[in-house]
Amino acid sequence: MDQIFDFEAVRKHRDRAAPRLERITPVLDELAARLLDRLDDTTQTFATALDFGGRGAIAPALRARGMQVVSADVSPRLAAQAGGEPLVITSENFGLEERKFDLIAAHFSLHWINDLPGALIQLRRALNPKGLLLASMPALGTLAELRTALLTAEEALTGAVSPRVSPFPDLRDCAGLLQRAGFSLPVADAEDITFLYADPLALLHELRDAGETNAVHARSRKFTRRALFPAALAALPMHADRYMITLRMAVLTGWAS
Repeated sequence: MDQIFDFEAVRKHRDRAAPRLERITPVLDELAARLLDRLDDTTQTFATALDFGGRGAIAPALRARGMQVVSADVSPRLAAQAGGEPLVITSENFGLEERKFDLIAAHFSLHWINDLPGALIQLRRALNPKGLLLASMPALGTLAELRTALLTAEEALTGAVSPRVSPFPDLRDCAGLLQRAGFSLPVADAEDITFLYADPLALLHELRDAGETNAVHARSRKFTRRALFPAALAALPMHADRYMITLRMAVLTGWAS
């Protein structure tokens, strides 16, 4: 398995984000609500739940629904403050007990995993029979404006480019991944959410505060040209006199059999 992402970098980024997380809590809570709305579409009762990387946006909502919740994260600090019983994930072998949970909610936490099919298999095995997986992740198209602006600006400044925005899965592949992992009734859908910024630098701050800065293995380790980010941010598209960025939020649902 090719190592696209640097697991230790992901852990460090999320650990450093822990004390700043409250700055983006409203965004995380809104996105979590869109994911958990799917629970209203089923009459199934869930007693035990795994909050996988929810950063405090998932566990309180599940506990409010009467569930016992374990909060897992690669960051010990985020696991401790997520709102459930903390569980630290130390590698991409999650070490989850089989057939333990009725529900697993993985909220924007799977897109830094190198072996996504393997991760989904592990989550399915951690579900009780007829248990439900709800997962959200950024799909292809997310941060497309920033990706294009950075590539164009870096090539103009240096004559070369390096990966600065994570690769994201294509929505068309997501349901297939669930099916390959053994889930029944796999469904993947997406919605485009537009963020508007008066100051585009706020976008970079929010990515940092969420622990979502670059953890691609092939990222440049050299000092970034001082002119790169100002040039790229200035080139972002505008809407209503604001700088525009797109999040394509994919929601995956599947049942354990």
